[in-house]
Amino acid sequence: MTKKRKRQEDFQKVKLKVGKKKPKLENATDTTFKTKAIQIPEQLKEDGVLPTQNRKLNIKDLLSQMHHYSPGVKHNALLGLKELLSQYPFVIDAHLSSIISEVAAVFTDKDSSVRGAAVHLLQFLASKIRAEQIAPFFPLVSAHLSSAMTHISEGIQEDSLKVLDVLLEAYPALLTDRSIILLKNFVELISHQQLSKRLKSRDKLSWMLSVNPNRRVTSQQWRLNVLTRLKKFLQAVVDGSNDTEDEGLQEQKDSSHSVRNPICISWKLHANNQQHIQLFESGGLRPKINSSFRLRSLTSVMDSAEKGLSSAENLKGFIEIIIPLLIECWIEASPAQSAPILGNLLESESQQLMQQVLSIIHLLWKLTKRHDETYKMELWLRMNYLVDFKHHFMRHFPYSLQDTVKHKKKEACKSNRNCMKSSNNIDHLLLNLTLCDIMVSLASTSTLQTDSGWLDMIRKFVTDTLQDGSKLNSKQVNRLLGVTWRLMQIQQNKVKNGKRSLCAFLLFCLFIFFLQLIFPSFFRSRSKVLSRWLAGLPQQLALLGLRNPELSNQLIDIIHSAASRSNKELLQSLQATAARIYDPLEGTLVLLPAEAQRRLVQLVYFLPCLPASLLACLSRCCIMGRMSSDLAATLIGILHMRSSFAGWKCQVQDNSVNDVDYFSFLFSTLIGFSREELTSLQGIRGKPHISQTQLSPIRLYLTDLDQFLHHWAVTEVICHSLSTIPSQSQCFDILQTGICKYLVGLVVIPDSTAGSVLCAINKLLDQACIISENLHRFLASCCYSLLYFLLTIDREDAEHLQKRDMLWRSCISALALLPRLLRLMLQSLQVSRICREELPVVAQLLRLLMQHGQLRSHMITNEFLVQQIIKDIMTLKSGEVQEQWLTDLHYCFNIYLASHPQTPGPINTVY
Repeated sequence: MTKKRKRQEDFQKVKLKVGKKKPKLENATDTTFKTKAIQIPEQLKEDGVLPTQNRKLNIKDLLSQMHHYSPGVKHNALLGLKELLSQYPFVIDAHLSSIISEVAAVFTDKDSSVRGAAVHLLQFLASKIRAEQIAPFFPLVSAHLSSAMTHISEGIQEDSLKVLDVLLEAYPALLTDRSIILLKNFVELISHQQLSKRLKSRDKLSWMLSVNPNRRVTSQQWRLNVLTRLKKFLQAVVDGSNDTEDEGLQEQKDSSHSVRNPICISWKLHANNQQHIQLFESGGLRPKINSSFRLRSLTSVMDSAEKGLSSAENLKGFIEIIIPLLIECWIEASPAQSAPILGNLLESESQQLMQQVLSIIHLLWKLTKRHDETYKMELWLRMNYLVDFKHHFMRHFPYSLQDTVKHKKKEACKSNRNCMKSSNNIDHLLLNLTLCDIMVSLASTSTLQTDSGWLDMIRKFVTDTLQDGSKLNSKQVNRLLGVTWRLMQIQQNKVKNGKRSLCAFLLFCLFIFFLQLIFPSFFRSRSKVLSRWLAGLPQQLALLGLRNPELSNQLIDIIHSAASRSNKELLQSLQATAARIYDPLEGTLVLLPAEAQRRLVQLVYFLPCLPASLLACLSRCCIMGRMSSDLAATLIGILHMRSSFAGWKCQVQDNSVNDVDYFSFLFSTLIGFSREELTSLQGIRGKPHISQTQLSPIRLYLTDLDQFLHHWAVTEVICHSLSTIPSQSQCFDILQTGICKYLVGLVVIPDSTAGSVLCAINKLLDQACIISENLHRFLASCCYSLLYFLLTIDREDAEHLQKRDMLWRSCISALALLPRLLRLMLQSLQVSRICREELPVVAQLLRLLMQHGQLRSHMITNEFLVQQIIKDIMTLKSGEVQEQWLTDLHYCFNIYLASHPQTPGPINTVY
């Protein structure tokens, strides 16, 4: 057999028969499978003992998940714990130990979301757990906190400060028990140890500020965050020591002077009506024993570490470490000037850091005074730190804040510069007073001559602060009194020639303290003497006026405080004196500065009654320009709130503001001129005060720009008040009646008055309003007079050019809103009666009206009138060379009116 024959036998093709299945291959994979249901009823059952949250997990399940390797599982477990404990608070008491240990353990977790959830859970637990409950477990919490504060990870260190905030807020006393360890942690957060090069041994280690570029915040911001917490911690230490001293003093007081009254109680079941039990009132939890012996303090048997800062040795050691670091922080934040310049400006962040530095030193100084040998401690502080403090702290004293102040508040900031606070609520007056308090504590009677240089700077600053007249809050007053008292102690009644006595300083401070702290309760008193004294203050204010603005401001503040507390006698006196205070010519309101005017305007709200005579005075104050337009708007708003149109759900005070008097006030303020002033204007003729045209019976009196802008600002407020009145048609009728009675028939009208009337008409007019023929003709004359004035303003006249936009908008809006008004104005354009110089002005006016998009349809309606006016102009100009303005007029007429475009574009013409 050949090779070809053998090859064919090895690879024979299998022939498949029709209708037979294909045989399976030898290496075919079996893909069939079978399924069975698994029954787990026990796992689906809820635990009948422990409550569960929405995910059906109880407290044990959630606590076990705290050890999971996944951050997401631990995060969800913390959220589940908060949810479970908020729904079932009783679980906290049953599992307090496990909860505290597990939550504290994740203070140092690597994941930031887990740490954040732990902080939120700790904050929730702090509101549910009392201090005595958590006290047995607090050493564990404190240990985990210390571990987080000293962790190598920057994120864990930052989150440890959040944990510290929660604990300081909820458990300050428990946290301060481990003060030595935590204080060292604070130091390590902002610095690191460095071996002194002068010493070969490691007995003395120096600390220097550290810089970590890996942090998310700047080094200065990080130190500010740490020092802020350190200040809170030291404040808790100081408060704890104060509470301890107060308890001791209270025990001594109770033991020497308290009288205990026994109450006899018979216990029938036990003593069978024969034995009595004595129960003392207010016995308290601790027995009070009258004894001349004193028990030794528990701190005397503790070691140095357990005593904390109550030990003089520990306090000195901490001061030696922290003061150099604080001075380094101060140097970084202080101004860069080489010479001392008064009023050095500081950035906000720098001042915050300096404030924390001084606050920490001030608290340390307080702690030094808790020890028995205070004199030795003060001598030690002076010997070690006075030179550095003078060189760094007093070099640029006093300090002020560099803050971006709005233009409107510049004057207020000048008059109250010491009390200005930044957007971060930093009080630089308190900063300077804290520095003064620290420095004067280092001075003494024996060193008075040596320290005269920087002590004079402090005395001058205190004098300037008192003479500035600024208000002081309680912290500032407390610090100022402390500085003054210390100065009196070291002065020993030695007053230098030409200087005010320090006793006078103290009396002045006490006077300010009395005004700020005693007067709030003073107004609630019902004493007849005090009531009579209060009732005389409005009369004194009316007589004082501008003679003493500072005293007037103090009287206004006192009157405002008493009026806000509804002092009946003062309100009656204020009502009787209101006409003199709010007199538009010589009243206190128009004489005092803006800030005092604001307080006087606020007093209008408290007046029991607002008669027509007083409203007339207030209207004149609004339109005379002797107070700002913003203040006039405030006054109008107050009167609107006192009226019956304010929309109060409850009934307004009876007879507070009569409706007729209120409308009279609004109309008089809208006109901007009194009847006597309008009458006197009728005799004025010619330029530059009068704008006159032969086509209108109304001549315009041109007001000054300041008066016009003030009147226009007040007009906008008046229009807003009128638009809020519910019945607009009745309000329009009242306005129409006033215009026809007092303005129609006048020959000379101020330009601001004409514009204000048009503005009010545009605001109030609706379909229900019916306009009389007299008002139509008056408004048409006003419109043409205003438009003629606007088209004839010289380009060099910058004062009147600023009126153009406001008056133009008012006229165009009125013409667009009232088609008849436009027709009457076009009918009045009888060019045959005017001189040839006015023809270009009429042509320009017609061209602008045709080009304006809002008036296009109305101009098409009046096409015949416009065409007749153009023919009259052509008749007057016949036989002459056609000028460019006439060509432009023909072009506009052919484009906009003769062709009658169906869809004109909204062209807003600029004249």
